[in-house]
Amino acid sequence: MASVKKPRPLPADDVESIFSTFERIDPEPKGELEYINAFTLLVAVVLSAQATDVGVNKATRQLFQIAPTPAAMVALGQEGIEAHIRTIGLYRNKAKNVFLLSRKLIDEHGGEVPSTREALEALPGVGRKTANVVLNIFFKQPTIAVDTHLFRVGNRTGLAPGSTPLAVEQALMKTVPEKYLLHAHHWLILHGRYVCKARKPECWRCAIAQWCRYEPKTPLSKARAS
Repeated sequence: MASVKKPRPLPADDVESIFSTFERIDPEPKGELEYINAFTLLVAVVLSAQATDVGVNKATRQLFQIAPTPAAMVALGQEGIEAHIRTIGLYRNKAKNVFLLSRKLIDEHGGEVPSTREALEALPGVGRKTANVVLNIFFKQPTIAVDTHLFRVGNRTGLAPGSTPLAVEQALMKTVPEKYLLHAHHWLILHGRYVCKARKPECWRCAIAQWCRYEPKTPLSKARAS
C-alpha cells in the first residue's frame, strides 16, 4: 500500500465521539459476505481477496449449497471448485487454496474451523486479515481486519496513522475504546467503502467529519447540490 502523510492522532474524546456516532447510526453492523457457517465464512473471505463482496456472493451461492462442509468441498475437487468461482479474480489459485484448506481442516481439526489466529493462519490461503475477519464475525472476538478501506480511514481520520496494515491494526487496538472493539472492524470498513471513498471522499455527508483530520474536506459538488 502506498505511504500516506500521517495526520496528528486524535484525542481520546474525539475517538469516543466517532465510535459513539457509528454506534448510534448502526448499532449492529454486519459484513456483506454471505455464508452459512464458520467454514463457508472462511472460504468466502479467502475468495474475497482482490475481489468485491458482491462478486464473491454471486459465485458462492450455488457453491455453498453444494459444498457447505470441508468434506463436501474436498469431494467436489479443485476443478469442481474452479467451475463455480471462475468469475472471481485469481480463481485457480483460490480454488487450490480452498481445496487444500478443506483437506487440512479434516485432517487436523476434525472438519471444524479453529477459533485461534495461529491455527487459522496455518491454513492454505489464510493470512492475518482473513483470520481476523473469521475471528470477529463468527467467533465474536474483538479483532480488527485491515483492508484497503480500513487502512485509508485509519490514516485519513487520524484514528490510527500507520504505514502498514499491521501498524494500523495495532494502533486501532490501542485507540478504540474496549466497548466498541467488537464492531469497530465493520464500522470502519463500511465507512471507507461507502463514504470515505478512495478517490473522492464524501465529506459533505460524513457523520464524523467534525472530528476527522482529513484536509481539505471534500465539498458537495454543485451538480449534487442542484
